[in-house]
Amino acid sequence: MASPPPPYPLILSLLLLISTAAVTTAITIPISPSSAPASTDLHQILAHLASASVSRALRLKSTHNLPQDSSPVFATSLVKTPLFPRSYGGYSISLSFGTPPQSTSFVMDTGSSLVWFPCTSRYLCSRCNFPNVDPAAIPSFIPRNSSTAMLLGCKNPKCQWIYGPNVESKCSGCDAPGSSPNCTQTCPPYMIQYGLGSTAGLLLTETLDFPEKKVPDFLVGCSILSARQPEGIAGFGRGLDSLPSQVGAKKFSYCLVSHSFDDAPVSSDLVLDLDSGSGKKTAEVSYTPFRKNPVTSNSALQTYYYVNLRQIVVEGKHVKVPSEYLEPGSDGNGGTIVDSGTTFTYMERPVFEAVVKEIGKRMANFTVATEIQDLTGLRPCYNVSGQDTVSVPELSFKFKGGAEMKLPVTNYFVLAGDGAICFTIVSDNVVGTGLRGGPAIILGNYQQRDYYIEYDLEKERFGFKRQVCA
Repeated sequence: MASPPPPYPLILSLLLLISTAAVTTAITIPISPSSAPASTDLHQILAHLASASVSRALRLKSTHNLPQDSSPVFATSLVKTPLFPRSYGGYSISLSFGTPPQSTSFVMDTGSSLVWFPCTSRYLCSRCNFPNVDPAAIPSFIPRNSSTAMLLGCKNPKCQWIYGPNVESKCSGCDAPGSSPNCTQTCPPYMIQYGLGSTAGLLLTETLDFPEKKVPDFLVGCSILSARQPEGIAGFGRGLDSLPSQVGAKKFSYCLVSHSFDDAPVSSDLVLDLDSGSGKKTAEVSYTPFRKNPVTSNSALQTYYYVNLRQIVVEGKHVKVPSEYLEPGSDGNGGTIVDSGTTFTYMERPVFEAVVKEIGKRMANFTVATEIQDLTGLRPCYNVSGQDTVSVPELSFKFKGGAEMKLPVTNYFVLAGDGAICFTIVSDNVVGTGLRGGPAIILGNYQQRDYYIEYDLEKERFGFKRQVCA
């Protein structure tokens, strides 16, 4: 389960210590995989990724509040940045904030919206014993070294992106009769929980500095305390405070390199397209429309990228999945979201069991590797030692509009050592409609590898095609 956030009084006391373009055709950012708890044991690495994926899923399924959205207009039409894989199963980008700019690393996350970085010389991160990371020396943004850093005020409309229209009731004196319209109270501290960690801090407006473009007054979180978060997080969700919303992106795309969970220095490009006339279909890309969760009162559910998954197919056979899991109902539960911050795709137990049953029928000639299942937390695992070639059933996802994602076998089975292969889709032990909530299926980044993935925000559609990303 996620680590609990630090006690609020401690957070607040530490927060109070804070001191206070040319036209281009692309913003391209390298994106790479993110690092993991120190281990050279493949079983331990896979067990961590499986546990983290389930914990992440349970957090996304909970009904916590997340920020909403806005879109300024800029002259730049396309921005690219490198996207790097990390060994813990995520992908990160490097961004620069401030005047003069300070660079830091962020996990790219389509399942949340706030952008935040480790902040001030007093930044503390507990349980951050990741490879090559000294918790006492995590690079932090220093607000006092930037001439453009400003604490966000309660009266600033951007404060409402996080706390909603009644935020002034949380600001002492700002909502009192006859109070000054120039209230100097700052926007309240934020606390966010992720699958296996949490963070807390104050909100700033700052300049986001791309190589050929500056984005002024960008809302960003200045985190003072975190648990298991050695890097900042760049939210790419549908909220007003997300990076695509704040830079006015009409679409963004990426291609995730396949990684070996070893922090190899490889990257691909994350592309932000700001051109309002960029709504043309990308060659050879299959599209399916986004959909909104019907529960509009829950900002978390509105942050996610829901897609219309219609069928799951194993070796040509349509898996019988009740429609309540494929489509979000009036209670907001069910449906499929795409999340770059989840490693292994998550399915609620009834969906997972139906898929595994069909796979098991076609792998009946192999022995189930129960010991490997216990060590990795993945299932099913099969003993394939001594086999020159192994034929596994095909797995594909069919979406509304005819788009079909036929997964390469390396995207849903992994070599787990000791002559075993394991299925890399996960579930939990929660069964029954009364116990579930939020999305039923979460399409993780492991299943997205070596695909060109496109989020067309202007045309409200999700696109993909097979592509070698490295």
